[in-house]
Amino acid sequence: MEDYPLLTLPALLQQSVEKYGDLPAVAFVDETPVNYAEFDRRRQAIVSMLEKLEIKPGDRVALLSANMPNWGIVYFAIVSMGAVVVPVLPDFSAGEIENVLTHSEAKAIFISNNLKTKIEHLKIKTLLHRILIDDFSLIETAKKRVRYNENSKPAKKYQVAEDDLAAIIYTSGTTGKSKGVMLTHKNISSNAVASKKIQEIVPGDRFLSVLPLSHTYENTIGFILPLISGASIFYIKRPPTPAVLLPALKSVRPTLMLTVPLIIEKIYRSKVLPAFNRNRLIKTMYVIPPLRKKMNRVAGKKLMDTFGGELKFFGIGGAKLDKTVEKFLREANFPYAIGYGLTETSPLLAGVNPQNTKLQSTGPPLEGVTVKIHNPGKFTGEGEIWVKGPNVMKGYYKEPELTREVMTEDGWFKTGDIGILDDTNYLYIRGRSKNVIIGPSGENIFPEDIESIINNFKHVVESLVIQQKGKLVAMVHFNREEIEEKYQTMKDDVSDYVEKKYEELKDELRDYVNERVNKFSKIQEVLLRKEEFVKTATKKIKRFLYTKAKT
Repeated sequence: MEDYPLLTLPALLQQSVEKYGDLPAVAFVDETPVNYAEFDRRRQAIVSMLEKLEIKPGDRVALLSANMPNWGIVYFAIVSMGAVVVPVLPDFSAGEIENVLTHSEAKAIFISNNLKTKIEHLKIKTLLHRILIDDFSLIETAKKRVRYNENSKPAKKYQVAEDDLAAIIYTSGTTGKSKGVMLTHKNISSNAVASKKIQEIVPGDRFLSVLPLSHTYENTIGFILPLISGASIFYIKRPPTPAVLLPALKSVRPTLMLTVPLIIEKIYRSKVLPAFNRNRLIKTMYVIPPLRKKMNRVAGKKLMDTFGGELKFFGIGGAKLDKTVEKFLREANFPYAIGYGLTETSPLLAGVNPQNTKLQSTGPPLEGVTVKIHNPGKFTGEGEIWVKGPNVMKGYYKEPELTREVMTEDGWFKTGDIGILDDTNYLYIRGRSKNVIIGPSGENIFPEDIESIINNFKHVVESLVIQQKGKLVAMVHFNREEIEEKYQTMKDDVSDYVEKKYEELKDELRDYVNERVNKFSKIQEVLLRKEEFVKTATKKIKRFLYTKAKT
């Protein structure tokens, strides 16, 4: 990290402002970008306003907003004056937001117009100032005369150290109660700098941001990393539905994007697979490996065009990528890349660029990060992944006991994930240790492996495998609209027919899965769900909601 003598967020930004001042930094799609120099000028004006609101180093300032250029400007303003940013996920409920603001003792909050109703009725003693992030106007404050002045400069100079706290990030997680992860300037900065070694990013590169900036994955890799590289980042004003995303892709023609598995898996199952199943001849041809590879290459070119035609890095992280979908991406020559990490590790622990992927691997550990498999199985080599590095969190805010549970005295962080390292030091994730189901004879059953098979069955949107009363049960959400559309020409009432079809699909699905798994991973029952499962920001199912009552 010789190019970055001081690993603090303000130091990284200043280096970029000096190098890339006139280059575009952040923008909404189809709007004029804010360049690096202007980005920094607005940051200074925000610092000046915060000073007048008596925000001091160490004070917590929350950030609850949809993705936008002002999000990043405010983020850097907060951390550059030694205050601590508390990014809040936009999909948090009012109750969750209240818990975060109370627990963090946030003194101020920046909130976007589309989310301000979530906090209108909240009364929190420590929260003195509410600021609209869209235009920096004050919604509520005792300092009535304070205004945002775009020409203001900070009254003070701030010295921020590498080990100073930069952010407290409250994870929604998949295991229940949110925890405040404390990340220092060095944690985040070192992770962004080390990530540059995975993929070359140059001035002129364009990122299209579709994941929430308040999540560490998008924050470090999709925001800090491009800004230290002279790239530009584009945001969309509405949720990234196909109707919104497709024109944005055409306009921006991104060279890099970050996504989660669910996004590309949905594209594969809703757009790619139907084209190969549209008639019996094509379906038969697709089963023949040489023909399948040629057909996948053609599909890959179309997919590249859909993403704007200039994509060189399509990062996938946040959860395990389905094996069938990954095989398609490989054969399609689509520039996908894989990464693995956690909020507690700022987040990246391992990653690989599109040229060096291995099927189902997350790649080798990041430079400066040490990974070991704790207590590996004698025959499988599987064990819990433990890590050390400058990116490992300071701890959980106000939770010393929880911190001790995951941190050893000599500095190892226990990830809670089960994995193996191969002889080339590539990491493979098997699943979460908390998700492992113990079979009748003590076997380790990874529900994620079974779910991967279920999710490749026709009409399945998503699934969850749990244990109930000693049985393996698959909870499955089918695409009802797809099934109704397929059978709408039937003479019977479509609704009645679909209900009968569901019963047939349940039996067919159980046989399909049980033919493809080992004897102790066979499912005994299929339960249908009408609604989608509740998910985290990175689109992982919140398992704890569905396994609470398991016996």
